[in-house]
Amino acid sequence: MSSPPRPILFVSLPEAGLLNPLLVLVEELSRRGVPDLWFVADEKARAGVEAAQVGSPIEFCSLGDVTPEMSSVTWPDEVYRKVTQSSRFKAHRAVIEQTHRPEQRVPKYRALQEAVEKVQPALMVIDCMCQFGHELAITEKIPFVLSDTFVPSYLYTSAVPIGKSYTPPDFPAPNSGLPRKMNVRQRLANRLFRWRTLSLAFSSMMKERNARDTEVRAELGIDPAAYGQFTRVEAAEMVLCYAVPEMDYPFELPDGLRTVGAMVPPLPQAPDDDLARWLDERKSVIYTGFGTITRLTAEQVRSFVEVVRRLEGQHDVLWKLPEDQQKWLPEELPGNLRIESWVSSQLDVLAHPNVRLFFTHGGGNAYTEGVHFGKPMVMRPLWVDCYDQAVRGHDVGVSLTLDKPRDMDPDDVLDKLTRVLGDPSFRQRAEELAALQRTAGGRTTAADLILDLPALAGK
Repeated sequence: MSSPPRPILFVSLPEAGLLNPLLVLVEELSRRGVPDLWFVADEKARAGVEAAQVGSPIEFCSLGDVTPEMSSVTWPDEVYRKVTQSSRFKAHRAVIEQTHRPEQRVPKYRALQEAVEKVQPALMVIDCMCQFGHELAITEKIPFVLSDTFVPSYLYTSAVPIGKSYTPPDFPAPNSGLPRKMNVRQRLANRLFRWRTLSLAFSSMMKERNARDTEVRAELGIDPAAYGQFTRVEAAEMVLCYAVPEMDYPFELPDGLRTVGAMVPPLPQAPDDDLARWLDERKSVIYTGFGTITRLTAEQVRSFVEVVRRLEGQHDVLWKLPEDQQKWLPEELPGNLRIESWVSSQLDVLAHPNVRLFFTHGGGNAYTEGVHFGKPMVMRPLWVDCYDQAVRGHDVGVSLTLDKPRDMDPDDVLDKLTRVLGDPSFRQRAEELAALQRTAGGRTTAADLILDLPALAGK
């Protein structure tokens, strides 16, 4: 007698950094012919989910349009400036103030609730930043897996100085960008960062929002068990982290954490013959891509063009620059620069042997993907967690970070690029970590772990 369907329901926010690893994972399950796959996300994710359907069907349930206030891609310029300012704590605070809007998750929670009632999933796979996802799973007592796009310690380190933490008390606070080995000033800064984070709860605005959050939880019928700093990791059947421990600072890994390395689909992912030929014809290419959030100014664009000009005759540069920012480009561009408003597959580019360095904002996926392909990096941290990845990349020996990331000073950028390109130790270390990622297994190990969970076994 055959077993009844065991639906798996994926849930993600629309940000590419959170969504893309889950698309790779659901594609792998589809490739294996796993039945009853469902994906819930904002409407803009529909095309990506449909493209992931390479074997068994993947049903898409829409949560509607993106909520502008909650998506970093659609934040007003004023908010963008606040969350990317030089003060790490003030930027950290600005993100909290912008995203902690309890009423905004009500329609998403209700839409997800409808999908869950329809699908009756045996298991949910939820991106770690999707609060309404794990709240609903806990409330409905549905087993779930947490998708973690950060370094292993990120979700397990307390943001405040009191209470439980899975890392030592002197561990760098999340979003602080501080190293593991700190001088006296940095240790004080680390403690202050946590105390200031705790103090946010006592501001008049946060008191009002926390009161509204209590009302929202009651309105939605959310189980009180869903509340708490570490609830999402402790209630999960498993936390799938897309890095390896050696890319982070050492700490004792919790039992439920599984580090599988970057989520990379079979390549080539989206062949671009023209771009591939261009890469084939170059000996040394610097790939520059700052993610989907970065908004460069006219001065920053012109500064980087000057850097490329100084590299002429030594290295070529492929720059993924959004079309709306290309208006800042000068009329005459150096001959060693190729501009693309969109690269169909960043993974295909990073996999190319002639790409020798990745100039990146240091996002979670950028860090793991750069390492996966053994590429040394120069990082221009954009905001909050990017500083954490940048300091780890520096300390494990795969990257350097700009001294003043917001300025894009040509001398600073050129210095970091040439130092990383000229020192083989950066590439050697990146290749060592790449080997560890391959051993971790990426998408195949992640799919195996999912399918082995008790929630999907038997009747």
